[in-house]
Amino acid sequence: MARKILVVGAGKSTSYLLDYFLDKSSQEDLHLTIGDLKPSIISKHISQHANCEVIMLDVFDDDQRAKAIQNSDIVVSMLPARFHIKVAEDCVKLKKHLVTASYVSPEIKALDQAAKENGLVFMNEIGLDPGLDHMSAMQLIDRIRDEGGKLLLFESFTGGLVAPESDNNLWNYKFTWNPRNVVLAGQGGAAKFIQEGTYKYIPYHKLFRRTEFFKIEGYGKFEGYANRDSLNYREAYGLHDALTIYRGTMRRVGFSKAWNIFVQLGMTDDSYTIENSENMTYREFVNLFLPYSPTDTVELKLRHYLKIDQDDIIWDKLLELHIFDNQKRIKIANATPAQILQKILEDSWTLKEDDKDMIVMYHKFGYELNGKKLQIDSNMVVTGENRTHTAMAKTVGLPVAIATLLILNKEISTPGVQIPILKEVYEPILTELENYGISFKEHEVPYLGYNPDTVAS
Repeated sequence: MARKILVVGAGKSTSYLLDYFLDKSSQEDLHLTIGDLKPSIISKHISQHANCEVIMLDVFDDDQRAKAIQNSDIVVSMLPARFHIKVAEDCVKLKKHLVTASYVSPEIKALDQAAKENGLVFMNEIGLDPGLDHMSAMQLIDRIRDEGGKLLLFESFTGGLVAPESDNNLWNYKFTWNPRNVVLAGQGGAAKFIQEGTYKYIPYHKLFRRTEFFKIEGYGKFEGYANRDSLNYREAYGLHDALTIYRGTMRRVGFSKAWNIFVQLGMTDDSYTIENSENMTYREFVNLFLPYSPTDTVELKLRHYLKIDQDDIIWDKLLELHIFDNQKRIKIANATPAQILQKILEDSWTLKEDDKDMIVMYHKFGYELNGKKLQIDSNMVVTGENRTHTAMAKTVGLPVAIATLLILNKEISTPGVQIPILKEVYEPILTELENYGISFKEHEVPYLGYNPDTVAS
């Protein structure tokens, strides 16, 4: 009898996930059910597969949701994170395993004891970041410890970027994930990390001017800005004695300095709405944030206000986005500044059909072994195929799919709410991912510690 997998939600990140299940379906005796609010969006090569069924599923319909979960052996929730809890509570009641790519919420964490009592694996944070970052980091951290080493430094950066062959704008960037998350990145409190044993905090209005730089062989130079809380995983990774812990987001050099213009203007604010935004032009929107002048143009006011020289590359980046256009209209009623900025950016930064994205992950491990200080740099670069089969979908979806199959096959069996930091989880998943071109290159380099010379003021 076929083993039944239910995937709830079939958004952008599921292309490789669904392909993986269906490619393995005959060999592994799998039947895939895809439940989505809009089943018509699922491509025919998926929906018409002999081992696949597509159903209309409204996650807020309790009976419909429970019935779909009851008819499965394991559930993969690819819904927005805030909706996982409804699925998770049903999985406890109906004794089904659960896999998500999202951060563990307090509500999900509260189900840990019930999951353990029922022998259920509730695997979370098993996508890219969080996910691949955990597994690749823990593999090396465990190896260093097994050799008798003591971790002194851990830095980790991940970026969803545009591949060099599709990089045709001055920002060296296109949206590969939820654009809203990009616009709101870094908000909600100061970034927090540890540097050489000292706690450090970067407030939002300074975040994009405190960047660290690094090179990746064959791909050039990148910059990284700090994530909101680099210390989230200190306990999980066992890094209590590490002197430096820093996690960040990666971009091409120059992005953060230009992005800071939007932060300083107030365009990333999502806390209030703008009157008559629906009929407003892009130029009128920009002018909202600038001082009044009876003579100066919007362009001149912005340059003076933020001290941008006319020959500064940042000025060319702003012009490229058509933000001073007086014909283009926002067409969103009661929009926040952040929502309007997102609309403007989507005009320029949306992937075209044949565009390729690129995922870059970079780890730095500093440690002491036999009285010597050593360092290993580890990096991964994955390039997408097109707008549907993106590197983002690959690096999020494949770890989810592989973990699901390992749980079904009882190769991952430790029950409870968890993230992928145990050897029984990360070793087989990382091994399988190598078959799909997802692997890390390691370089032993001189130990530098946390080098303040690499940090912009």
